[in-house]
Amino acid sequence: MEKPPATRQSATTAVGRRIHVMEIVGNAIVGGMERWVERLVEHLPAARFRVTLLCPYEGEFSERLRALGAEVLSVPMPDDPPWSAVQMVQSLVRSSGVDLLHAHLPNAHVLAGLVSRLTGVPLLSTIHGRQITLLDLEVQRAVNSHLSVVCRQSYYHALGLGVDARRLSCEPNGVDTRRFMPAEPGAEAVAAGPGAGLRARLGLTAQTPLVGFVGRLSPEKGPEQFLRAVMLAHERLPEVRFAMVGDGPLRAPLAEEVQRLGLQQRLAMVGHWEDMPALYRELDLVVSSSHSEAMPLALMEAMASGVPVIATRVGGVPEIVQHGRTGWLVAARDPEDIAGRLRLMMTDAGLRRRMGAAAREDMVQRMDLAQSLARVEALMQALARPASEPRRLGAAAG
Repeated sequence: MEKPPATRQSATTAVGRRIHVMEIVGNAIVGGMERWVERLVEHLPAARFRVTLLCPYEGEFSERLRALGAEVLSVPMPDDPPWSAVQMVQSLVRSSGVDLLHAHLPNAHVLAGLVSRLTGVPLLSTIHGRQITLLDLEVQRAVNSHLSVVCRQSYYHALGLGVDARRLSCEPNGVDTRRFMPAEPGAEAVAAGPGAGLRARLGLTAQTPLVGFVGRLSPEKGPEQFLRAVMLAHERLPEVRFAMVGDGPLRAPLAEEVQRLGLQQRLAMVGHWEDMPALYRELDLVVSSSHSEAMPLALMEAMASGVPVIATRVGGVPEIVQHGRTGWLVAARDPEDIAGRLRLMMTDAGLRRRMGAAAREDMVQRMDLAQSLARVEALMQALARPASEPRRLGAAAG
């Protein structure tokens, strides 16, 4: 397959001056996009970048970004932003010398597009989903924003929609392989209590096989497919326990279904979990049953932690999982196949160990966070316009 072109680089900012980036984030939940932005802010070199962040409301996400040193402001971000929000942001951009607008999600792209048109400041929009939305496409055509996608399928989808290849690039996600890594040999689980690890909280020993679904409990993630696979597989895996880690709008109906099926002794609804590196080290296998994905961080984090995976063959997932070597790829909405792979993996500890080791090696070699962030940083430097460069009212971004 043709490889997307490498990020272009140019010396667009004055030597010795920090690039001021305004990150405009269209949501503030605990999700993959927000974690991506948090990693970016955390790792951008402070000597070269200054970050201001706009999000639609205050909460845990905004506080985490402030703790990383970013200036954070709350601004309304409906799909049709009010003039008061546009006026506020364009005034902030002008007064603080912003060099680059960086949007995440279509509603943020709309707000950033209007501000870019008013101020002439270049606009980069990272598309975190599998497909370019109509709203993203309309904004891109109207203001000539640069689209950065995270997987090849998204890249060729954008080309097929007519996005100019000069305004499009592919910067795949990466994983922090120094933070997400296998447990040290002989490491013991945390004792029970408020700060207990997953197994201690569930009353499981270190020897109890444990399979996890990790992700937001929302329709696109397909958690109901995981539940159906557990229902099909659990009788032939009497020693195995299952956990659904995450929160979202489907949590209550899923919990009711677990009760109805009589699986409450086998499957735990864990909810939100804070210490993700420790969590993955307690799992023997991770299942991703999504209907739609781009480059899911949960899969990459599990694999970097030495955990093999079963994942649906959607979006950029085949770019992450090597079928039969680091995990298994299955069709979306096929709980029977997931159940079959579960039985295979959970009855062969040696296979799990080999696949887990291969998954770890693959993430270190191909998808380390440093490589991913270097590509994004180079793109931002190439697109940024120095504050000293004249900006004409109504000038097109670019």
